[in-house]
Amino acid sequence: MPHGMPEDSVKRFSRHAAPPLDHLGREAVRGWVSGRHLLDREIDDDNAFLCGYLRLTLMKAERKIPDALLRAECQIQELSELRDQGGSGLRRDRRLAIRKEVLERLLPQMPPTLTGISMVYDGNAELLLAGAVTDKQTESLSNALRETLGEAPIPLTAATAALKRKKVNVRDLDPVSFTPELEDELAGDHLGQDFLTWLWFYSEASGGLLDTDRGTFAVVLQGPLTFVMEGEGAHEALLRKGQPLVSNEAKAALLGGKKLAAARIILARGNEQWETMLDADRFAFRGLKFPKGQPLDPVSRFQERMNGVETFREGFLALFDRFLDDRADPAAWKSIRKDIHGWVTGRTAKR
Repeated sequence: MPHGMPEDSVKRFSRHAAPPLDHLGREAVRGWVSGRHLLDREIDDDNAFLCGYLRLTLMKAERKIPDALLRAECQIQELSELRDQGGSGLRRDRRLAIRKEVLERLLPQMPPTLTGISMVYDGNAELLLAGAVTDKQTESLSNALRETLGEAPIPLTAATAALKRKKVNVRDLDPVSFTPELEDELAGDHLGQDFLTWLWFYSEASGGLLDTDRGTFAVVLQGPLTFVMEGEGAHEALLRKGQPLVSNEAKAALLGGKKLAAARIILARGNEQWETMLDADRFAFRGLKFPKGQPLDPVSRFQERMNGVETFREGFLALFDRFLDDRADPAAWKSIRKDIHGWVTGRTAKR
C-alpha cells in the first residue's frame, strides 16, 4: 500500500460492508465482511483486527443455476413445444427465448452462492497479503479497495519489488540471455523470469544457501517447470513428470533461450520448510505449504501462520535482493553470466 491504511480505514470498510443476503436479486453483489466468516457484516475494531493485523474478506454473493439443471429444464420445455407443434426442431431464436424464460423462472429459487477473497494487512511492512492469484481476482480486489479507500494497492511484481527494495529500475537493465546460443538482444526482458532461472542456477551451482538476519535459508527447485520464450517457434514448454530438472527437455529449453516462468520452490531454514508454486511474472505463490506446527486454538494458529508467512517472505525476498545486487552490477553480472552459460551447456541430462 503506497500510503498505508488511513486512520479511519475500519469505518470506511464498514460503510462498504456487504449488503444483507435478502437484498440479493438476479445480479451479484459484493462487499466487505470480517475475516471470521462470509456472513459477518459487522466490521469494527474488535473483529476487523486479529493479532495486530487487519483481516477482512471481499465477499461476493450471487445466485447460480447448475448447468445440468438449466439444460434439463430447457430440454423439457423444448420437447413440450415440439410435441404441441408436431415439428422436428425449434428455431434458434426460440431456443434462446426458452433459455431466458427458464433463467428468469429458476434464478430467484436458487440459494445464494458465496465466495470471498481474503486479505490481511501488515501495517509494519505496509503490505497487503491477499488470496488473489488470478488477474480477475486481483482486479476485483483492487477496484473494491479503490472504491473503499480512494487508493488501490500496487501489485508487488518483480519490477515493483526491485524498485522499492533496491531502487533498481527494470528499464535500466538490458535483456540477458542465459544461453551462449542466443544473443542478449533476442532474449526477453522479464525480470521475474530472469530471477527464477537465476534461482535455479544459484540452487545448483552455489548450493542455494543464503545467510540472513533471520538465519540461513536454503532453496531448491522442483517440477513442474514452465519454460517461456517470446518469438518464433514454441513459446511455452511444460515439463511435469519424471525428473524434469535433469531431463533432456529442460536442457534443450535452456539452450534454446527459454527461461523459467513457473516452478515449485522449496525454502528451508533448519528443520522448517516452506513449499510453493511460484508464478515468476506475477510474483504469485500458489498452494503455499507451511512448516508443521502444533495443534493450537484459532487465534494462536493464525498468529503462527502469519509468523510463517513473514519468515517465508523475508527469506524469499532476501534471495531476490541477492539476485538484484548481482544483476544491477555490470562487472559482477558479466562474470555470473559466464558461469550461467557454463552451467547450461554442461548440465547432465537424462532421457
